Parts: sequence; C-alpha cells; structure tokens
Amino acid sequence: MGGHWSPSTDELRERPVPFHPYLYFGGNCREAFTRYQQIFGGELTVMDGTEAPPDAGIPADKADLTMHASLNNGDELLMGSDSYDDEFTPPASIFVHYSTTDLDQAKGVFADLSEGAEIHMPGQEEFWTPFFGVLTDRFGTPWQVSVETSHGEH
Repeated sequence: MGGHWSPSTDELRERPVPFHPYLYFGGNCREAFTRYQQIFGGELTVMDGTEAPPDAGIPADKADLTMHASLNNGDELLMGSDSYDDEFTPPASIFVHYSTTDLDQAKGVFADLSEGAEIHMPGQEEFWTPFFGVLTDRFGTPWQVSVETSHGEH
C-alpha cells in the first residue's frame, strides 16, 4: 500500500482543520500588519531580512523587507510577508473574510479597513445577513466583512 494520508469523516468532525491565510505584499507588509493589529488586536510578530543568517541568500537591497509576519489572536492567525520578486502582483480572485456576530463590530472593522481602500461593495444589509461589505484595503488585500447569523435568522 502507499498513497497519502486521508482523515476519516469521524476524525474531521472531531478535529477541524485550521486554514490560515498567508498574504504577500509589495514592500508594505510591516505597515499592513501593524494596521491589522490596531484593528483586530492580537500578538504581532514581524521578522525582516536583517534577522536572517548571512547564508540565507537575502540580497542586501532587500534586507529591510518582511520575511514573515504573524498576527495571532486566540485561534485566529493571519500571516504574510513581502514578496522578494521584483514583479510583485497583488492578489486577485481571493478574499480574507472576517465575520462576527456583532453588527457594530462588523461595521467598525469595515470602516477601519476602508481608510484609503477601494470599496467594491459598501457595507450593507443583504438578504442573508444584516451586514456584508467588500473592499481592497490600502495595502492591496481584498477583504469581505460580514455578520454571521444562525441559519434562518435575519
């Protein structure tokens, strides 16, 4: 036999698999994550190229770029880094989705992320939720913000 490990359905029910977005930035990762910490709270860790060993192969002109950033808030984890590629392309066709059960909190997060952002869909009531909005923040990260409701509530 061979192949890959695959959890059983019972294992998946007992132990949900966490998914954690990893975002790339074009040189402003530290600034973005500092702002995200202001909005969401949590513990911020940022490592730049100056912290890498000399044999890591980081070019001297890119040493100030962020190698890794993490924002840890309980069970939630958002990670990212600056791209070392000279032809960085912002993300497309993917969003970081933030949801809460608190309408005021959702509105506040959307307002905070909206500073300097491109608003694709203003935060508003929709048939499935009291609040849903879509934007690309000033750092180039696409976001969806919503209020989570129990099925049938609204």
